[in-house]
Amino acid sequence: MTALNEGWFTEVFQDQGTAFSLKVRRKLHEEQSDFQKLEIYETETFGNLMVLDGCVMLTTRDNFLYHEMMTHPALFTHRDPRKVVIVGGGDCGTLREVLKHPGVEEAWQVEIDERVTRLSEKYFPELCESNNDPRANFFFGDGIQWIRDAEPGSIDLIIVDSTDPVGPAEGLFAVDFYRDCMLALRDGGIIVQQSESPLLHAETIIKDIHSDMRKAGFSHVQTLPFPQPVYPTGWWSCTLAGKDRPVRYFREDDAASRPFVTRYYNDDVHRGALAVPEFMAAILDPGYSQQGDAG
Repeated sequence: MTALNEGWFTEVFQDQGTAFSLKVRRKLHEEQSDFQKLEIYETETFGNLMVLDGCVMLTTRDNFLYHEMMTHPALFTHRDPRKVVIVGGGDCGTLREVLKHPGVEEAWQVEIDERVTRLSEKYFPELCESNNDPRANFFFGDGIQWIRDAEPGSIDLIIVDSTDPVGPAEGLFAVDFYRDCMLALRDGGIIVQQSESPLLHAETIIKDIHSDMRKAGFSHVQTLPFPQPVYPTGWWSCTLAGKDRPVRYFREDDAASRPFVTRYYNDDVHRGALAVPEFMAAILDPGYSQQGDAG
C-alpha cells in the first residue's frame, strides 16, 4: 500500500507493521503499461525515485548497492564469464555493471516491460550509459520463455533481476524456471537471484529459493546479504547457485585488481557478504554453514 501525503511518498508494508517514506518535490511521470503502473518522482534527498505498482524499485542515491551486489560477486565467482543473461533489470543498472567486465563478450537484457527501460533512459540516464555498448542486446518479452528456448549449455551467468515474487515475476521463483536455467547454463555456470529481505523473508522466500534451486539440480547455493535503504527493513540479499562448482570461492585477486570503479563492491565486501548470520544458517538447514557450501 502506498500514500502521498504532505509531500511524502510512503510505502506501507501492512503485514509487517512497517513503512518507508521519502520526501518528494514533485511527480515527474505516471502511466499504466501493459504490465504494471509506473511512477517517477523527484525526491529531496534520494534523487529520482521509480515506483512499480506502488512498490519502490530504485532511487538515484542508493541503487549502486543493489546493482553492484547483483553482478560483481557472481561475475568474480565464475571462472570466465563471457555470455551473461539478465532476466528483468529493465532499469539497465545491472547491465551497466555487467559490461564493466572486459571479459564479457555478450550480454542480454530480457525484460518483459519495455516501458521500464524507456523511462530509465529518460529519468536514470546514468544507469543506461552502456546501452549502446556493442556487447549489449535487448529482448522485450517473456523472460521465462526466453530461457526455456535458449540453446542448452550456451550461457555462463544468468542474473534474475526481478521484482517481488508476485504478478509478472512470480514464475521466476519456481523450480521449473530454475531447471530451465540449469539446462541453459554451460558447465561451471552460475545463476544469481534477488532474494528479498533476510529479516522478513529468510523463513519463506529465501528458504524456498534454496530448496527449489537444489531440486532443480544446483548443489551449491549461497545467499549474500547487503544493505539497501529503500527496500523493506533496509537489508536485502541475492542468492547464488552453481551448476557444478562451489560458489563460496571467488577470484579474489581479480576482484581486488578490478579495472573499473565501484562505489560499494570490493573483495573485502565480497568476503564479508559470504558470512552467514546464525539465524539464517539455522533457518536454511543444518548443512548450510560457514564451513562450506550448501549441499
